[in-house]
Amino acid sequence: MTMKVLGYAAQSNKTPLAPFHFERRSPRADDVVIDILYCGVCHSDLHQARNDWHGSQYPIVPGHEIIGRVVSVGDAVNKFKTGDLVGIGCMVDSCRECSPCKQGLEQYCEEGNIQTYNGIDRHDHRPTYGGYSQSIVCSQDFVLRIPENLDAQAVAPLLCAGITTWSPLHHWGVKEGSKVAVVGLGGLGHMALKLAHALGADVTLFTRSSGKEDDARRLGAHHVVLSTDAQQMEAVKGKFDLIIDTVPYTHDINGYMSTLTLDGTLVFVGLLGDLEPTVNTVPMIIGRRSVSGSCIGGIAETQEMLDFCGQHNITADSEVIRMDEINEAFERLLKSDVKYRFVIDMKTLTA
Repeated sequence: MTMKVLGYAAQSNKTPLAPFHFERRSPRADDVVIDILYCGVCHSDLHQARNDWHGSQYPIVPGHEIIGRVVSVGDAVNKFKTGDLVGIGCMVDSCRECSPCKQGLEQYCEEGNIQTYNGIDRHDHRPTYGGYSQSIVCSQDFVLRIPENLDAQAVAPLLCAGITTWSPLHHWGVKEGSKVAVVGLGGLGHMALKLAHALGADVTLFTRSSGKEDDARRLGAHHVVLSTDAQQMEAVKGKFDLIIDTVPYTHDINGYMSTLTLDGTLVFVGLLGDLEPTVNTVPMIIGRRSVSGSCIGGIAETQEMLDFCGQHNITADSEVIRMDEINEAFERLLKSDVKYRFVIDMKTLTA
């Protein structure tokens, strides 16, 4: 029996989000039914709602930073019980059989992971709808356990911004004494600073704005480098093991390449698209340096990140909004007018 749910949806790329009644699928044996308490607002929600990536299928109920309580479980569920505080991130399924899936890297599923919204369910071929809604149904294998000691609303952005920056820190082996730089201080950048600092790294923020120094240091940066200052850039040549580039728009990375150490890597987590200008390969060749990319994280990796955050009391800096303030929040996102992530209190969702 399907479940009738209220959410907020975009009906086209030109219309504001508005109340939308829809049906969730009937829970399967391995499904968990979750009442949503909070949902973070990601830049990708805005891009999808406005079809900036040219793949939006309307109506769209955005939201992939979901925190809620389990209200029922299927007969085959053995990982969760009613009352558990849980989360759902950017994906709700994958093929589970390909090489990446078998390595716990479902985000790189060769058949494509099933997105929490604007996806198509592998089994019943219905569209998936996200967390700007009252409740959600999901396989237990894509549900995450949330540490109860953390502020639930401030945990929501960890399920996208947190794991997007944790995954490269984890993959490139950042540990005590590693030298890590972060480019850009927004939703992703502020989480990268917090996580790298907690891992024991020596952390630097690259920024074009001198006004961000105090915030950067509060969030975990030991050093701040103005990327527009040639003298400051010269002073950090050959310093960084890893640079996490969180900037979501096309920008010049050539100035950063010489700041990498031998075998250092600059990893993109924010930009989807072409690089302009192109990358000069000379600093790469003479220092065996790499340019790479990284996408969210697998379920096991995401749980590891959440457990780490629970142990170190790490959450996102967030501003809680009402559901009916979402369109205003989207406009503020375009102006980078948030420190550093909006989170919707789903108790405020009304038709």
